[in-house]
Amino acid sequence: MRRNIYYLSSVFLCLLVFFLPACSDDGSKTDFPLSAVIFHSIDGKQVAFTALTHSAVNWEWNFGDGNVSTEKDPVHVYDEGGYYMATLTAKDNTGNSVSTKVSLAISLTPYALLTGDHTAEGYNGKTWKLTMSHTVNDKLVNSDANFSLLAPNIPSLPAGAFSVYVGIPEAYNDEFTFYHDGRYRHNTTDGTSFGGIVYATVLQQMGLSQITKVGGKAALGQDLFALTTYTPDENATFVLNENENFTIPTAPDFATGIQPPGIPVVTYSNVMTLDFPNSNAFIGIRDFHRKVIVQEITSSSMRVVMFMTLTDDPNAIISMNPLSAISTSAAILTFEVVN
Repeated sequence: MRRNIYYLSSVFLCLLVFFLPACSDDGSKTDFPLSAVIFHSIDGKQVAFTALTHSAVNWEWNFGDGNVSTEKDPVHVYDEGGYYMATLTAKDNTGNSVSTKVSLAISLTPYALLTGDHTAEGYNGKTWKLTMSHTVNDKLVNSDANFSLLAPNIPSLPAGAFSVYVGIPEAYNDEFTFYHDGRYRHNTTDGTSFGGIVYATVLQQMGLSQITKVGGKAALGQDLFALTTYTPDENATFVLNENENFTIPTAPDFATGIQPPGIPVVTYSNVMTLDFPNSNAFIGIRDFHRKVIVQEITSSSMRVVMFMTLTDDPNAIISMNPLSAISTSAAILTFEVVN
């Protein structure tokens, strides 16, 4: 009996020696280095943030719109759509800190789509150019309220239309860059820009520019377009208005009203416009009218209505100072993002 008790006691002691270290290891707490990762989910303008951290006892959030929080897992509602950079700074109980960031695209506005992600590293604006492929919505139209076709036999522009129809493939060369802070840059690549021939002729007569090439006669019966020398304004800015009633001088047959002193006008209601105040800057087509209508914009494409004066009627010129004329036509063209 005593031998059995001794044997059982020995086995029990061995088991304790074997298992106690394991139990001690399993129950020990590892001090992980301070670290932080952001997890987030977006619903409209509301963002739920989660701080995935080790060894942190304090969390400081900067949501990138001037608002902050010290909650570990805050929910923030942005007042306006756009691009934002949210920053999390986590601290441990000794005062050490670590920061991490996440770029957010929140209910992107037309302005944000036009100018691009200004929070991205190396941001240098967002650049656009006329697409050579065109779409079924790309057309030459009259500047009436309904944008009726300028040439019924050309319901939409085919790929490379300004090369095929007009003989000026250089129309596709220019690049147009919009910056988040309102700056605007135009790169002509060859020192010339594409536009209406009437405006080009007036500029040449005034000694302000030289016509280097004309085109359009083969398909349109007369030369309606031209390349002219052009030096972009280095200090140009732009204004994007998301909704306004836009009125422009037009041919009498297209007018929806009259403005003093008897100038026929057409008004386009509730449209998005893009303008270049206090400069000679423009987008796409160089003509008397620099303000354009933006019909649609996405992250990769933009459809724009650009007005032109395509008539040899001297009465079309409203004023020489400032240089102004009635619009007779428009080009609805698609721009694509330059990668």
